[in-house]
Amino acid sequence: DKRSTIGKSTKIWHFSHIREGARIGNECIIGQNCYIASRAVIGNCVKIQNNVSIFDLVTLEDNVFVGPSAVFINDLNPRAPYPKQGNWIPTLVKEGATIGANATIVCGITIGKWAFIACGAVVTKDVEDYSIVKGNPAQQDGWICRCGTKLLISNKKAKCKNCGRTYKDDRNTLRILT
Repeated sequence: DKRSTIGKSTKIWHFSHIREGARIGNECIIGQNCYIASRAVIGNCVKIQNNVSIFDLVTLEDNVFVGPSAVFINDLNPRAPYPKQGNWIPTLVKEGATIGANATIVCGITIGKWAFIACGAVVTKDVEDYSIVKGNPAQQDGWICRCGTKLLISNKKAKCKNCGRTYKDDRNTLRILT
C-alpha cells in the first residue's frame, strides 16, 4: 500500500502484502508470501523469511531474523463470531534476536536482545537477552553470543570461542562485558 513506510534498499519478494500504515526500516528483506499488518513495526536490517505474518502491534527491532513459517499471534483467545476489532496484545522482539523456522510466538511477551528461539519452539513467556530457548513450551537451554555461538558459562563468566566477546552471568541475566 502506498501509505505504508518502506525504508531505503528494502527488498520485498513476490506475493507479499504490506498493509497501509505498516512501518519497515532500511535494508530489510521480506521473503515471499509474507503479510505485514498496518500497525506492525519493523526496524532496520531485519530479515523475514517466506510465509511469515507480522500482525498488528508486533515490533521487530533492528537486525532481527525471522525464519520461514514462524508464527506471531496477537490475540490469546480468538473467536470467529466475536472479532476484537483491534484490541490486540503487543509483542516486542528486541535487537538482533533470531526466531527459528516454524516457531510460534504468543502475544504479550518480550524476546530479549540477541536471543535465539529454536525451530518449532512455542514461546509463551518473556525470553532473556542472549538466551537460547527451545521446546513446547519453550524453556531456556543455555546462552548465546551476539555472533551466534553457544556460550559455556564457567564461574559466572563466559568468553565466546568464536569472536572473543566476554559475558557475565549476573543472577541468571547475561550481561556483555566486551
